[in-house]
This record gives sequence, structure tokens and C-alpha cells, in this order.
Amino acid sequence: MRILIGQGSCGIASGAKKTADAFAHQLQVIGKNQVVVDKTGCIGICYLEPIVDVYEDDGKLTRYTKVTEDKVPRIIEEHIIGGVPVEEFIISDSGQEFLEKQTRIALKNCGLIDPENIDDYINVGGYEALKKALTQMSPEQICDEISESKLRGRGGGGFPTGRKWQQVRQQKEPVKYVVCNGDEGDPGAFMDRSIMEGDPHRMLEGMIIAGIATGSQTGYIYVRAEYPMAVHRLKVAIEQARERGFLGENILGSGVNFDIRINLGAGAFVCGEGSALTASIEGNRGMPRVKPPRTVEKGLFEKPTVLNNVETFANVPEIILYGATKFAQVGTEKSSGTKAFALTGNVNNTGLIEVPMGTTLRQVVMDIGGGVKNGKAFKAVQIGGPSGGCLTSRHLDLPLDFDSLKSVGAMIGSGGLVVMDEDTCMVSIARFFMNFTNNESCGKCVPCREGTHVMLEILDDIVEGRGTEESLDMLMDLASTISETALCGLGKTAPSPVMSTLSEFKDEYLAHVIDKRCPAKQCPGLARLVIDPVRCKGCGKCIRFCPVNAIRGSLKNPHYIDEDKCIKCKVCMESCAFDAIEYVQ
Repeated sequence: MRILIGQGSCGIASGAKKTADAFAHQLQVIGKNQVVVDKTGCIGICYLEPIVDVYEDDGKLTRYTKVTEDKVPRIIEEHIIGGVPVEEFIISDSGQEFLEKQTRIALKNCGLIDPENIDDYINVGGYEALKKALTQMSPEQICDEISESKLRGRGGGGFPTGRKWQQVRQQKEPVKYVVCNGDEGDPGAFMDRSIMEGDPHRMLEGMIIAGIATGSQTGYIYVRAEYPMAVHRLKVAIEQARERGFLGENILGSGVNFDIRINLGAGAFVCGEGSALTASIEGNRGMPRVKPPRTVEKGLFEKPTVLNNVETFANVPEIILYGATKFAQVGTEKSSGTKAFALTGNVNNTGLIEVPMGTTLRQVVMDIGGGVKNGKAFKAVQIGGPSGGCLTSRHLDLPLDFDSLKSVGAMIGSGGLVVMDEDTCMVSIARFFMNFTNNESCGKCVPCREGTHVMLEILDDIVEGRGTEESLDMLMDLASTISETALCGLGKTAPSPVMSTLSEFKDEYLAHVIDKRCPAKQCPGLARLVIDPVRCKGCGKCIRFCPVNAIRGSLKNPHYIDEDKCIKCKVCMESCAFDAIEYVQ
């Protein structure tokens, strides 16, 4: 019997380490040393963590969810010893459907193997694609296979991967590099982190195959220092791969050399841009440069470079092992395969999902995600992070693929999907992302450095009640200028959240600047607290709780709020036992 406990970052944050320790300790106490307790990565059902999978001798799997350490004794007593699964802890139907409605390729092993055990990866077919690439295919055939699969980069741009590899392979320069972008900086995105934590060997295998295809002998993984678990598991995986002969000199006796190094990023969002990333690896400040030359011609250390993200490399073993034709049968004609999304926000089932390209937004949010929380109405999703756009209810049946999203002014980006309900203020959302991009601007070009700052100031004025209709015109003018003149792709897409929300929710902007109210009642600068004299009993509780003495009134008589003193902290509203205090726009 084997017990696998999900110990990705989300699982550990939910208490999975304590759960694992409890299993190990209690099994040792009762002498059940033949029961193996192992870790695994995140299977994606983040809202049901900690997750415990019990595999019996006959291969039967029982999946338990929300297993805190206090539930461990019962599982051991009734299931491990008694042989009867604990029904009330078993995964719910919605949780099971969350997985069954997906098509997993890049994430196929996450949550099912021990990421720090190379034998687990080999036992599910790991490194078989590498063996095939070494013994049955030429570098050109590998590039052709990737091209025929129609795999496009999963980092946001959607550039054809095979074409990029072919361009690097054809460069006459003898020294070339393979770089994996693990600098996942979008708010709410954790696809690459989960792969690095849950199935690092799969990504390494994809990088090695890229090295063979392009004639490179060195690979770099640029990963966020804020991902310590991912870094640790990558280091373990690299060392194990070297010991087994999959990395280093003379790989599997083929005469091919390829090794991988890890570089830690310092958390700069701009280092997700290719030229800024390579500059950072070189030891320079991470800032974009003017193109051309392109990365495939002069990238890392001025040498031809293949640059793809974690998810892109994780798809490569599947293509090489089973063929381009099978891979291209999934997804759409121009966007083949699957895409991993981090589904977060006001949705019932939050977590990591992988679905075929072309799956509709409705299928993702309403079916897999279980709909909007608390029965609220769906309002929008922010897709693609700060570089993406806003999709609304009229886009629910829009296929999620590169070209369909581009046609409505949005982009897949790295794959973040933040769901928003009817109570979300879209102006505040635009301000949040503009604040992020302004803080993360590298400062190299004026349009991004100064333009995003001015746009943020305008949005501040709007949410605080100082905006005018002219403010909206200025926002659009600035957005257009930045998009056309910024140096890098991140700067050019920085205004996207503002442009898309202005396009889809202009009535909300107008309500803020003309009526001086926030329809979602979320902007403190446009709201005021009032006491209903009918419901107020004059108990004086709000007076005692107010931190700035802004409430007046005598005992048993209706009170009132001095708006000049009120700081709109809502403490009085929360303390009122008669619901007499309202937040009025």
C-alpha cells in the first residue's frame, strides 16, 4: 500500500506537511512500516487541499480531500487497518468532475508521481521520448515533428515552437543555448510553478530534446527566487538526471552533450520578456533591448537561443513519443494541443486546469469551475494578467485559443484566469493592474515609465471622485500612445486592462466620473456611510466603536454620521446589531 500526499505550495499552505507527518508517525507507532508515505505535486484541485491518495496492492485508488491532521487516525484505523474507505472524506462528485472534464498533457503526471523520485517518472514513460530522439530521429526530424504538431509557445505570444527551433538550428554559430522561462510573474498565475514542483523531469526532458534538435550543449532555467520549492525540486531532478546519464556528457552513450543550469530571478516582472530575461542571466540589469536582432539570432551571450516557457517544454515529450499527428488532433486547427489555466477569483472550484485549445470560457468557468461563488452573477474574467484583457458574459461561448482571443482584443498570456462577479468594480480592477505594471516598469523607455504612471494617477482620481469625462479621453489617448511606442511587448500591452474595461464597461466609468458613484459599491472615495433613522435604536454601540468620533447622537435617539470626520472604515456598519448603517453611493 502506498499513500501519496499532495505537497505542492498550495497543499503545504493548507497543512499537507502536517498531514504527511501525522501519517508517517502514526503508521510507525502501530508498526505498519510496509505502508509507504510519499509526497507528490499539486493535482490541481487546490480548493480541496490537502489531498491524500491511497493506492492499495491491487492498484485501487481512493482519493481523500481536505485531510487535515486530525482526520488521519480515522483513515488509518478504518481504511489502512480495517480495509474500509472513509466515505465522508472521499472526493466529492464536483471534485471528481473537475478532473474528468480536463485533458491533461503538460500536467498529466502532476499529483500522480513523486517529483523527487526519477524512478516514478521513468515508470510512467519518462525519458522514452529522449531515447527516441537520440536513436531514431535526426535534429531536423525533431524540428519537423514539433512544427507538424503545430505547438505554439505557451508563454503568451503563441509563436510556432517548431519554427523557432528550426531558426536556431540553421544558425551557423556553433555555440547555441536553450533557455526555459520559469519567471511566472502574472498575478494569479501558477501553471509553471506547479509543473516545476510536480513533474520537473518532464520539463527537463523537453529541454534536452530542444538541445539535440538545435545543436545546443547548454540549457538555462530562469526561475523566480520566490519559488523555493520549485528550485529545490529542479535541483534534485537535474542531479538525478545526471546520475542516470540523461544529462551531461555523452548522454546515454550517444555522443551528445547537454547540461542544464538554474538561474534565480529577483522577482522583476519585466524579466518575463525574452531579452530582459537573457540580460538578467548574463548578470546585467533585466531590461529589454530593441529588436532586431531577435533572440533566435542573438540571444543569451549574443548567441542563437531557443527561449520557451515551462509549459511549452512540458508538451515536447508527448509530441516526440506519440507523434505530431496525435497531438494536433487535440485543440483547434491553428492552436493545437491543450492549455493550462490557473482558475482563481470568485469561482467555486479554484485550481489548476488543463483543457483543449478552443474550449469555451463557459465550459471553463461554469462547468469545470462550478460557476460563480454564492450564486452571484458572472461579470467578467481577466485573462492574460496585466498584459491581457477582460472577457464578459457576451464572450462566454468564445473559444479560448490564440486567434479567437486576439480577435476580441485579449490574449491567453501565460494562462491566468481571474473570475469576477457582479460585485466587482471594473474601474478598480483596471487600477489594480495599472498599479502593478507601473511598479514593475523597468524604466528604460519613456512611454512605459511615465505613461503608466500618469494613467495610474488618472485612475486614482476616478476611483476617489475627482475624475471627469475628459479623464476618460486622456486615458484612451495615453493607452494608444503607450501601445504604439513602448519598447517591449510588456510595455505595449500594459494599457490592455484599461482599454478592455473601458470598452466593455464604459457605463461604470461614466458613473464614476459623472454621477460620482461606484455601481459595485466598492470605491470608498465615492461612497458615504449613512444611518437609517427608522432602524436606528440609539443604542450607542456605533459611537463606542468609531475610531475617529465621527458619530453623533443621544441614547435611544437616532444617530447620524459627520461626513467630514468619517474615514469610511465600516467599523460602525459591522458593529450595528440592527443593520441601520448603510454604505450609499
